[in-house]
Amino acid sequence: MRSQRQFVEHTKWVQANFRETQLTNIKVGDPVEIRIDVYPGQIVHGQVLQIAPASGSQFALLPPDNATGNFTKVVQRVPVKISLEDSTLTDQLRPGLSADVAVHTKRQGNLR
Repeated sequence: MRSQRQFVEHTKWVQANFRETQLTNIKVGDPVEIRIDVYPGQIVHGQVLQIAPASGSQFALLPPDNATGNFTKVVQRVPVKISLEDSTLTDQLRPGLSADVAVHTKRQGNLR
């Protein structure tokens, strides 16, 4: 029997859900500042690691079905994965915390 190796990703990251209209200038590698609500006044730095290939609603367990003909345009949210730089605060983070994320784009400045 062959042994299988399982790799665990050691990169710490957060997921920010941006409106589709905010994605125009966001690129992989853009620098990010993250302010976590539970640690006021402190900033964690990171960079855009990945932009999801579809909106969050497409990955939902029950995606919306607009087959009735009554279509209302809703701005979608797209998950953006942000890797965190090592800091003393990074080790204190827990899943589910609320944060304010600012991406520094090359074209339009900051996107929040």
